[in-house]
Amino acid sequence: QVSLAESGGGLVQAGASLRLSCAASGGTFNKVAIGWFRRTPGKEREFVASISREYNKTSLADSVVGRFTISRDSAKNTVYLRMDSLKPDYSAVYCCAGTTRSGRFETPANEGEFDYWGQGTQVTGTS
Repeated sequence: QVSLAESGGGLVQAGASLRLSCAASGGTFNKVAIGWFRRTPGKEREFVASISREYNKTSLADSVVGRFTISRDSAKNTVYLRMDSLKPDYSAVYCCAGTTRSGRFETPANEGEFDYWGQGTQVTGTS
């Protein structure tokens, strides 16, 4: 059983940067691929980024390419989502998710591929 806990959300001005963290526990970190999703009221949960369980392969949604970066620190059992040049429309609850079912190089992007979810952290952009 893998537990995930997000942190780092908050109020952020347009154009600023923010780094979210997803701390994993209860499993072997290099056996877990991690993804980030976001949800805004009235919309379905949207894929943002994912990183493979080994070899740090990454995948980003087209809407965040060039602005967001996903990385993992195995020493800290943590995956980070760095968000640069934020805009108010990036306001959402950001959740991280984990799976042990993906291959070593795979970067899952669909909700159904993930088995473990954190509670989420709110990011609110201000103009």
